Amino acid sequence: MPITSEPLRKLGFLTIGLFDEADPAAGHESTLQVIQLGEELGFDSAWVRHRHLQFGISSPVAVLAAATQRTSRIELGTAVIPLGWENPLRLAEDLATVDVLSGGRLNPGLSVGEPRHYDHLAPALYPDTASAEDFSYRRVERLLGFIRGEKATDFSGTEGIEEYSPLVQPHSPGLADRLWYGGAGTRSARWAGEHRMNLLASSVVRVEDPDATEIDFAAIQARQIREFRAHHPLGADARVSQGLVVIPTDSATPEQRAKYEAYAAFRLPRVGKAHGPARMTFAEDLVGTSASIAERLYADAAFREVSEVAFALPFSFEHADYVQILTDIATRLGPELGWKPAV
Repeated sequence: MPITSEPLRKLGFLTIGLFDEADPAAGHESTLQVIQLGEELGFDSAWVRHRHLQFGISSPVAVLAAATQRTSRIELGTAVIPLGWENPLRLAEDLATVDVLSGGRLNPGLSVGEPRHYDHLAPALYPDTASAEDFSYRRVERLLGFIRGEKATDFSGTEGIEEYSPLVQPHSPGLADRLWYGGAGTRSARWAGEHRMNLLASSVVRVEDPDATEIDFAAIQARQIREFRAHHPLGADARVSQGLVVIPTDSATPEQRAKYEAYAAFRLPRVGKAHGPARMTFAEDLVGTSASIAERLYADAAFREVSEVAFALPFSFEHADYVQILTDIATRLGPELGWKPAV
C-alpha cells in the first residue's frame, strides 16, 4: 500500500446531472437518487455541476433544495455556480434558504468571469445592461458581503404591518465559512485565500508559463494550492478539495470496463497540452482497480497537498454505471486512501 502522511479525511463526489430533453424529470430524479446513494454509502459530500442552456442541471440550488428533503447528513455543494449569470443579492437569499433547509449542510462553490458565448447570450440575459455588467471578483465580493451580514439596504423597520430587515434573510450562521471558489489559475487561488474562502481544485488548470514545453498538471495544481494557503488566514489548515475524474473498475462488468477505458482514451489527447487563448490543460482520467488508482493518487503532487476530495463522475454514463462507480469508491478506493465512511 502507498505511504501517505495523512489519511483522506473527507470523500465526496461530483455529478453533472444529465437529462433527456423529452423527459427531464427522469434525469433529475436520477441525480437525487445518486445523492441519496452517496449518503447511504457514507460519502461526506455530494456536489452538482452547473449547466446553462444545456441538458444538465441549470438550477443546482433548486436541485439541492430537493436533496435536503431526501437526506439528513451528507453535505451538498455546487461546483460551481458561474456568477456571471446571477444577481448576488438574490443568490444570497437562495443559498441561505437552502442552507437553513439542509440544517447547515450547503457548500456553495462559485466562480466569476464573462458567461460563455456572451455575445449571443447578452440580449436575453442582460438586455439593458450588457455592456455595464461587472464580471470581476467584485461580483463574488458582493455575494460574500451579503452572506457575511453586510447591509443590502439602508431601509429597515416597520411599514404598516410589514417588517423589513436591512440584511439578507434568512441568515444562516456558518454558511460564510462554507463558501468555495473554483479557480484554475494562481491569481484566483491567491484571491480566494485573501478573501477567506475555501478552494475547489478541479481537473482543469491554467498553464501560466508561456515557455512550458512539458506540462505537469499535478505540479501546477500543487503550486496553486500552496499559493492559496500562503495567502489564507488559516494557512496550512485552509480547506482545499481536489476534483479529479476517478473511475474504479473493481466490481465493473467487462462491458462497463470497456466503456470506461474508451471514455478515458477519447479524452486523453487533452492531457499534457495547453488549449486555447486561456492555455488550459486537463488532468488524466484515472481508470482501473482501486489499488492502482490509489497508487497513482499517492504519486500525484496535488493530491498529497489535500485531505479531502470530490471525485467527478464521468459525463454521459448510465445510472447503473454511477451506482457501480460510487459503490467501488466508497467500499474499495476510499479505504485504500485511509478514509472511513461517515455515520
